[in-house]
Amino acid sequence: MKCLYCDCTDSKVVDSRSADDGRTIRRRRECTGCGRRFTTYETIEVTPVLVVKNNGTRESYNAEKVRNGIIKSCEKRPVAMQEIDNMVAEISKQVYNSMESEVTTKDIGEMVMERLKKLDEVAYVRYASVYRSFKDMSSFMAELKQMMKSK
Repeated sequence: MKCLYCDCTDSKVVDSRSADDGRTIRRRRECTGCGRRFTTYETIEVTPVLVVKNNGTRESYNAEKVRNGIIKSCEKRPVAMQEIDNMVAEISKQVYNSMESEVTTKDIGEMVMERLKKLDEVAYVRYASVYRSFKDMSSFMAELKQMMKSK
């Protein structure tokens, strides 16, 4: 690690601490050349995952978009923000652990619906109604009947 002050490439670690819930390591270093101290951060390099949208365009996976969709479906429902955050973390973990460089919006939507179905049925129906873009009442009722049958 190159010193900020004298460009010396030799330094020693004086202190090491976990930061950002264990995802980052904060290190205090001391330059062996000038003796000054500086801080570095070490994080895991994440390979970007692209999301393939229905129209064929691609964009980087964004957990915030997943979170916002879940929050909308859970409005005025007894679902704690912690449960939503846990769900988003699980989905993100599944996306990155798939070892695929691309994932479809359909796959992400299915992951969300699978978890919402277990968490809150009303939120699930809300999400499904937007995700599956029901064209009329009969397609909506078919989904409800399917849900009732699985219970």
